[in-house]
Amino acid sequence: MTRDILFLLAPGFEDKGRREFCPECAEIWGVLHYFPAIKEALDIRYQPLLHPRPDLVDMLGDGDWNCPTLILAKGADVGPNAKIQTAKGVRFLDNARDIAAYFAHRYGTPSPR
Repeated sequence: MTRDILFLLAPGFEDKGRREFCPECAEIWGVLHYFPAIKEALDIRYQPLLHPRPDLVDMLGDGDWNCPTLILAKGADVGPNAKIQTAKGVRFLDNARDIAAYFAHRYGTPSPR
């Protein structure tokens, strides 16, 4: 795998009879809007709201995996302070702030507050 893979929930999904969006996924979309070159460097995949989320289970094994999740490319330089997790030998970040901090290290964007 040569590119990072970003898993998001699609905006405007249905839950409990109303349309909703994921605030953390929206936060990452905001970062990608600010810095579109990052978006071009990623493989972005949408997951369903309900668990199990099939593509994440395929990559990370059984579990109720969060979105957003960023699967890191092999050998990706994560920097000294990254909060990397692993499952099935795959490195990943599973929240918006850690993903944005990784983008700051990797792409030179400002760091999240």
